Amino acid sequence: MAEFDRRIFAERLKELRLERGLGQNVLAVALGLSNASISYWETGKQEPTVGALYKLATFFGVSADYLIGLED
Repeated sequence: MAEFDRRIFAERLKELRLERGLGQNVLAVALGLSNASISYWETGKQEPTVGALYKLATFFGVSADYLIGLED
């Protein structure tokens, strides 16, 4: 079984955020999350919870599988 790849998640999250012209603070507020969480995820220091992953996928209109690198 494949392991969660923080690098892919970090790259995709940052790319989606920047494509929409959002700062980390704006994204955090929009999702009811902390700015630190967004920062830690984008630097690969932490992994998101399932709930946070759901919020991100819904917000950006992508699948959770895309965010974590299981699909392109």
